[in-house]
Amino acid sequence: MSDMDDIVKEFLVESTEGLDALDRNLVALEQSPRDQALLASIFRCIHTIKGTSGFLGFGRLESVTHVGESLLSDLRDGKKVLTPEITTALLQLVDAVRRILADVEATGADGDNDFPELIDVLTRLQKGEQVAVTPAVAVPVAVPAPVAAPVAEAAPVPAAEPAAVTGDVKERRADAVADSSIRVDVTHLDRLMNLVGELVLARNQILQHTASAEDSSFQATSQRLNLITTELQEGVMKTRMQPIGTVWAKFPRVVRDLAAACAKQARIEMEGKETELDKTIIEAIKDPLTHIVRNSVDHGLELPAVRVAAGKPAEGRLLLRAFHEGGQVNIEISDDGAGINPEKLKTKALQRGLITAEQAGRMSDREVLNLIFLPGFSTAEKVTNVSGRGVGMDVVRTNIEKIGGTVDIQSTVGAGTTLKIRIPLTLAIIPALVVTSAGDRYAIPQVNLLELVRLDGDDVQQAVETVHGAPVYRLRGQLLPLVQLSSVLGLVSADWAAAARQQEAVNIVVLQAEDRRFGLVVDQINDTEEIVVKPLGKLLKGLGVYAGATIMGDGRVALILDVPGLAQYANLAAAGSRQATDTAAAAAAQEGERQTLLLFGLSGDRNMAIPLPMISRLEEFPASAVERTGRQQVVQYRNRILPLVRLSEVLEGAEAAAVEKETLQVVVYADQGQPIGLVVDNIVDIVEENLTLHRRQGGGLVAGSAVIQKKVTDLLDVGAVIAASGVVRFDNVTGGELAAVEG
Repeated sequence: MSDMDDIVKEFLVESTEGLDALDRNLVALEQSPRDQALLASIFRCIHTIKGTSGFLGFGRLESVTHVGESLLSDLRDGKKVLTPEITTALLQLVDAVRRILADVEATGADGDNDFPELIDVLTRLQKGEQVAVTPAVAVPVAVPAPVAAPVAEAAPVPAAEPAAVTGDVKERRADAVADSSIRVDVTHLDRLMNLVGELVLARNQILQHTASAEDSSFQATSQRLNLITTELQEGVMKTRMQPIGTVWAKFPRVVRDLAAACAKQARIEMEGKETELDKTIIEAIKDPLTHIVRNSVDHGLELPAVRVAAGKPAEGRLLLRAFHEGGQVNIEISDDGAGINPEKLKTKALQRGLITAEQAGRMSDREVLNLIFLPGFSTAEKVTNVSGRGVGMDVVRTNIEKIGGTVDIQSTVGAGTTLKIRIPLTLAIIPALVVTSAGDRYAIPQVNLLELVRLDGDDVQQAVETVHGAPVYRLRGQLLPLVQLSSVLGLVSADWAAAARQQEAVNIVVLQAEDRRFGLVVDQINDTEEIVVKPLGKLLKGLGVYAGATIMGDGRVALILDVPGLAQYANLAAAGSRQATDTAAAAAAQEGERQTLLLFGLSGDRNMAIPLPMISRLEEFPASAVERTGRQQVVQYRNRILPLVRLSEVLEGAEAAAVEKETLQVVVYADQGQPIGLVVDNIVDIVEENLTLHRRQGGGLVAGSAVIQKKVTDLLDVGAVIAASGVVRFDNVTGGELAAVEG
């Protein structure tokens, strides 16, 4: 079935329900002609049918309902008083609309009857002329009889002849679109979902008891109960699911109107409109998606003349894409506009005092892009009715995170911007990891879970370190801040790191919250299971570390952790970012702690060092392998394009560059997951030293200097060097993604 078929079917169902209500309301209105609520309800129903019929191209239906709407408008505004003749004429209008809807359902068109007599009667009644209208006989079939024409101005309108109720007629009724579906109040669905949730809890308790039972028949019965409960849960959840297209339906109008207001040309394309979400989620994302779409047109797309000058079509393209992946729904909003200029964002953030100059100098492009989610931040030059008030993207992120989702932004200057949203399918029943801390059990939503790490024996003492008094763990060369759950919740002493080193084992749950990555230390990792989310009471809603509660299989209550709130409560910086890792490594060197360093040399006998955890690999390339794309030197590396940064040129200028050698020694550094090759003159050694870092006045591209192996050695600020080099980064694009881009 096509999208238009779906729209027509929904229109038929809604209109039929509305007409049934109109019959009752018109009769009730005759008893209370001044009931404004009834009048408003009747007017809205006819107005909705008229508006939708015009959109769908049903001209005859639009014409007849337009006249009825005009009469109802006068009644609603008090210009006319309801009379029996007006009531009868409006009821005949209802019958005429039913007849047209039957034609639409049978043939896909609105028939060949224009109902001129009925339109004439309604028009004369609106003008205040005296018209005698005879009530029609009610027809208890799907297709109402045609409305007869009046003989003269004062002559009554004859009643329609009732159609014979035959077996054939009863069988069209069975296939009617309006009879194939039923509307259920959302509160009833919520109550049904709650009951299913209670059934899931009871199922979990029985399964837990079954694990220790030896009765085979009881085990078979419990497995049957498990199967039925699972199928019932899926069935009830499907009744709450709606296609995301219900939210997207208004966006073409939003884009059209906004583009006209901004003197731009824009078209919107949608993929995956059939992707289904829980109704609760649908309601929660309406406003955030609307704001993002408006931003894409207002901020993203350029004026037609600017686009043409840049070699683009005058008309901008906005793509909305939705798809299921990993038990979640992914929504992407992309535009082919000017993209976001990181330098412009930095300047605006500095002007508003949101960041310092030092922070701006160390920020990666991704961290700069995330500045748009700060409260009070806007790149608009002036305040308009569309944007510029600094209220929007921070609320977007907050609302998305409230439903357990995440939002990320990617942008390329001159090519466009993409916002990626990941949200759960439903909020009622979610998969979670159950852990124990200080004797209590807690549930962690799996949407935030990255991996589990267990440290045993000597690894506990060697792997857990301290930077600025905060415990960290080196996970594959990157510093991972550690948070002990029982310490954050105030159940044990805050100074837990020393005690942890004395334990035989440490369990770390690696979590992701926004751009923050951290390890949650717990006493025990139990199991994963589906849990039923119960809202917290009023007294506990203010606690930011809890997202809800659930009942476990043994009947005890377990609190559900709010991972973003937990990270914020623990005062974590954006520890998952490369900037935080670099800063932590440099800070550790400054405090004189033992660090593993790579030593290398540059021209002029300059000794340099980089903390080893920042380095992915050490490579050698023949000079002949170096190629160019634009001004950027690159080499082919592991099915990717590796951009090269010659440190001698960046630190000392092009005139100080080393003489070209036959072999290049390259330090591969992973910046935001993308490798960058740092070309050095020669790699000297890997050492482990206790450093005392001496900072330079004015900073620059060097974090400081230290004495290593009896030589003064500069500790390179890699992030600042890469930012100063203007290196071009390359994303790896698959064949399918390339086809999508070209399409």
